Amino acid sequence: MSRIPLLLLFLTAWLAVFGQTQFAPVVWWTGTPLCVLPALTIYAALSHPLGVVAGFSIFAGLALDSISANRLGVSILPLFLCGFVTHARQHLILRDQAYARFWLGLGAGVAVPLLTRLLLSLGQRSPLGDVFGSSIAVSAIVNALACPLLFLGFDRFREVFEYKPMIESSFRQDRQLKRSRR
Repeated sequence: MSRIPLLLLFLTAWLAVFGQTQFAPVVWWTGTPLCVLPALTIYAALSHPLGVVAGFSIFAGLALDSISANRLGVSILPLFLCGFVTHARQHLILRDQAYARFWLGLGAGVAVPLLTRLLLSLGQRSPLGDVFGSSIAVSAIVNALACPLLFLGFDRFREVFEYKPMIESSFRQDRQLKRSRR
């Protein structure tokens, strides 16, 4: 297995976090920054081992908390829980179906902000105002649309950089078949 798709996953997470800070008109129009980290977590959970999902959650959570008003480390647990539940049930998920990717992205787009809000509400102050419902709706729609696109892009990238498994035939090339009429 090549490490290039794995590095691309972490690079995409870093660029997604950086991209949240650069599009002020989009944030003004939607009322919330566009975060695709839940959709990336779904992709990581369905395509990589659990250790990669944990490392990705730590990296993405710390990167996200470093640019937000959240306490450092608060976003790690919601991302990891989303990835862990998806990874634990990956044998039941239709990974190759676009509608399944859409619904997984929608669920992750709702679950991660809700879990983050729950963790932040355990603290002393309420971190968000009245626009929380609209920010969850925007997050759900963005992640629902981004998840199938991320799967498509990363799967094409993996096809380029990873070896395809060789299909072995039961026919041996070094045997000669003799056909006769008897």
